[in-house]
Amino acid sequence: MAQTPEQKFELITRNLGEVLGADQLKATLAERDIKLYWGTAPTGRVHIAYFVPMVKLADYLQAGCHVKILLADIHAFLDNMKAPIELVQARTKYYEQVVKSILRSLGVPLEKLEFVVGSSYELSREFSMDNYKLAALVTEHDAKKAGSEVVKQVASPALSGLLYPGMQALDEEYLGVDAQFGGIDQRKIFTFAEKYLPMLGYSKRIHLMNSMVPGLNGSKMSASDPNSKIDLLDSKKDVQNKIKKAYCELGVVEGNGVLAFAKNVLFPTSELRTGRAEFVVLRPEQYGGNTVYTNYESLESDFAEKKVHPGDLKSSVAAAINVLLDPIREHFESPEMQQLLLEAYPPPAAKPKVVKQKKKHNKRPDAVDAEAKADAGAEVKAVEEQLAKTNLD
Repeated sequence: MAQTPEQKFELITRNLGEVLGADQLKATLAERDIKLYWGTAPTGRVHIAYFVPMVKLADYLQAGCHVKILLADIHAFLDNMKAPIELVQARTKYYEQVVKSILRSLGVPLEKLEFVVGSSYELSREFSMDNYKLAALVTEHDAKKAGSEVVKQVASPALSGLLYPGMQALDEEYLGVDAQFGGIDQRKIFTFAEKYLPMLGYSKRIHLMNSMVPGLNGSKMSASDPNSKIDLLDSKKDVQNKIKKAYCELGVVEGNGVLAFAKNVLFPTSELRTGRAEFVVLRPEQYGGNTVYTNYESLESDFAEKKVHPGDLKSSVAAAINVLLDPIREHFESPEMQQLLLEAYPPPAAKPKVVKQKKKHNKRPDAVDAEAKADAGAEVKAVEEQLAKTNLD
């Protein structure tokens, strides 16, 4: 059944945190389907929050959008060397395999997607020239501000971090898209692109933003913070242990990472996989038995009213996450995938053992000095004796 432009607009924008260029989106949909891209820099190991953009990509495909997935290998290196240059190629392959595995597990058809590696065009003469043109226009203040929520912030930042926002802006032009999709933490880069692309004679794009998913500790989920996330290849036991330690206070909804998982991952993926949104809170019969929720609002209301205990919510979320991750774990069990994982994230080199010198405790400074002088005197005497022996010979 053909969709109207209004229906497509609703599908494209539902559950988003913010849309920049809504009128432009409506005008484009009135004429044709839109082209958009979502980019990811292959840095740390992929975590479960990646299900959130994958669910949204399914919406875009359903709305007839032409979707490109950018594997931003050069960006990964530029971002304070989160991915060392010698590992970028392997991590790019790993990210592609992971993204495809997630989408397959959700029943999203891969033939409708196009995967693009950033270095396939970002090293071209044309892109490089545009990058130089941007460098002549962009102030240090604007470049630093644009990347402040995305590029790793350090005391003495490298110049590479200032190039990151400009290159991401140029990606919109060189990928030939109408819109870019990302997290709301990308907003400053999006407004940067809206300001500077027209200065190069390129059109301003539409920007679609997902809300950020809180981590297990209540803050932003990050690939660099193992305590805030669940790795897609974590074992079932690891998932259970991490969820068990997560912040989830009785009756408290704000900053509750476990509830956020249910809202942003479990309900949407259930609808994609089975055709209906559903989450089951597992409980023994003496505590009321299992409860089936068909929408997040009901779950949140019951939790706020203390009808759902944090322990039951945690164990139920862990069980549901493990069901989601099973096909991804299975895909990466093959020797080929295990080798790729090893190349992308080699174990850290063993640190050399440091032999500690014996310390001289509880001695007066003058006693230590006397010992040092005695040792030096003994060495001099030994040398003199050796010289005398040599002269006699």
